[in-house]
Amino acid sequence: MPDTGNVAAPASRPVAVIDVGATAIRMVIAEIDATGQVHQLESLQQGVPLGKDTFTKGRIRPETIEECVNILRGYRRVMREYGVAKNDQIRAVATSSVREAENRDAFLDRVYTATEIDLEAIEEPEVTRLTYVAVQDVLRDQPQLAGGNVLIIEVGGGSTELLLMQDGNVTYSNTYGLGSLRMREQLETYRAPAERLRQILDQDITRTVDDIRRNVPVATAVPTIVAVSGDARFAASQLVPEWDSVDCAQVGAKALAKLAGELAVVPVDELVRRYGLAFQEAETVGPTLLIYNRLAQVFKTRRFLIPKSSLRDGLLREMAAREHWTKEFSDQVIRSAITLGQRCHFDEAHATHVADLSLQLFRELRPEHQLGKRYELLLHVAALLHEIGMFISNRSYHKHTLYIVMNSDLFGLTKEDMLLIALIARYHRRAAPRPYHEGYTSLDRENRIAVAKCAAILRIADALDSSDKQIVRALEFQREPGQFQITTTGTDDLTLERLALKQKGTMFEDVYGLRVTIREAPGKGEVRRA
Repeated sequence: MPDTGNVAAPASRPVAVIDVGATAIRMVIAEIDATGQVHQLESLQQGVPLGKDTFTKGRIRPETIEECVNILRGYRRVMREYGVAKNDQIRAVATSSVREAENRDAFLDRVYTATEIDLEAIEEPEVTRLTYVAVQDVLRDQPQLAGGNVLIIEVGGGSTELLLMQDGNVTYSNTYGLGSLRMREQLETYRAPAERLRQILDQDITRTVDDIRRNVPVATAVPTIVAVSGDARFAASQLVPEWDSVDCAQVGAKALAKLAGELAVVPVDELVRRYGLAFQEAETVGPTLLIYNRLAQVFKTRRFLIPKSSLRDGLLREMAAREHWTKEFSDQVIRSAITLGQRCHFDEAHATHVADLSLQLFRELRPEHQLGKRYELLLHVAALLHEIGMFISNRSYHKHTLYIVMNSDLFGLTKEDMLLIALIARYHRRAAPRPYHEGYTSLDRENRIAVAKCAAILRIADALDSSDKQIVRALEFQREPGQFQITTTGTDDLTLERLALKQKGTMFEDVYGLRVTIREAPGKGEVRRA
């Protein structure tokens, strides 16, 4: 056995994160020390017209593609100077201006071919998740945010990400096609005087924000908005004298409204001259602050908290943790799943118990399935939601569950995540996966196998609560040749569970090569029986 008593702590490692946005490509190079702390070394930013292309033409122009390639080549050289060379040291993401472009794949391929940077066009739920991760320090350092209603809002060039937190928990999240640059580019199609354009802008913002207000499930006022955007940080720099020395600033809603009104009527060229802004930033600052102002009005917000953190901080936090789904994030996903289940009037006691049994089995069977933390969370959510199809009908409810999950949104989960959850839940009963089944046919081999492994575990967990009385709780496990033995304590009659295991255990035996049996632990002085 190797001596592990004097193993040296892992050395610090340099990393880089890149955010390709609607108006600029930004990069942060940082060092992550042995304790997981992040120390920023350098920050770079160069403007690009990606949003202008996508939001007016629907595609990225060839000259813009080459401009982005040249910027990223330069970033690549800087990364090498800091010792950032391997793929696992780099995370590069693009948001709506690339995601929505007709030639997105051609753009991403060109970037990789020219720079070997694996740029990923991330979906809206991942942007929301990264935003949530980025503001964790703000939420932790502001005790007053733990109670009541708080909105975390990022108004970007192409979209607005919104999170509602109530009593410290995420209860709603969504992405809206309300972006400062998208709106400005659409306005340029009108041939109207500047004053008329301002009226149209106000009308568009009011109409969309009022729709958002109707969608967000909060009946009372939201006293605080956490504003996460470069334009909000610019506003803080103008309104808070000590901005350079704080990590998060507080700005009154009235003060921000006044600044928004002043900047909205200033021509872009004058904003560049007066404030030293890049042209792309000057284009968006007015519309962004008007959007924040209207949001504050409809939610009766009194103050903004404006942190210096950004999407790039969320990326760095995840790289530091070496785990994309932190415990805090996973807890919020689970709460979101329970909320969905409650809307479908699920049996919460049964669902949460089956989820607990599924996790016990998943962790015990780790040597066999070799699946990571991601699939543990997907299984947990699938177990919570496995019976919500009964909201539609008891007949073939597992198929209704598939439909509801695939057409729902859970905080921070991508469409692929939701598909895997839907399939795991769908296969908790009846037929095993078939190549022609809806959704399953689109999976690659790795995910098909993962679905089968997780669904087989869920079947066993569901069988262990066949009585719906949660009598099977503490489990012990033992492996014998061709057999996986489950022992439980404190139960008098396991007849229903044994019958259910006989019916549902076939898929588990096919996947894991083990037949599942269950028995009661003998009491004091009793002889163990099978």
